[in-house]
Amino acid sequence: MSDAAADRPTLLLADDDDTFRSVLARALTRRGYAVRPAADVAEARRLAAIEPPEFAVVDLKMPGESGLALVEALVALDAGTRIIVLTGYASITTAVEAIKLGAVHYLAKPADADQIVAAFGRLDGNARVPVSDTPMSVDRLEWEHIQRVLAEHGGNVSATARALHMHRRTLQRKLGKRPVRE
Repeated sequence: MSDAAADRPTLLLADDDDTFRSVLARALTRRGYAVRPAADVAEARRLAAIEPPEFAVVDLKMPGESGLALVEALVALDAGTRIIVLTGYASITTAVEAIKLGAVHYLAKPADADQIVAAFGRLDGNARVPVSDTPMSVDRLEWEHIQRVLAEHGGNVSATARALHMHRRTLQRKLGKRPVRE
């Protein structure tokens, strides 16, 4: 590794979408990070164990374990790692859990490299974030409720389906869809 590369902050990028991961890795490298890409939680854990990253961008929904498990593992390795959870399946429940586990920010996809770098730099919350005057739609409430019950059951789809009195396949179909945007 060259001296210039050694001076760059390390960034773990865990996302199962090969194209997105590749494009984002290039963009973050251009912004001064030494990017370590990983396609799943297991690979990300291996990379982090070799060299705990200073920064991490973690996709929430990946094959196998969720990104929340990776957030927990990264914080256990180094509590100073600045972690951003990035997802196309945003929900209040997963946002709260990500922050409780140690993520510093939670962004909904699509997010670009500039938004990610800006999120790493944010140290405080924003009391001026606008509060909506309209309640969530019934479809969005359903999505949020399913996510909360799923989190309560540790991500176990079968246990969640039983708790919701829903057929497992019906629940899997609902989970496979993107959440309703407000």
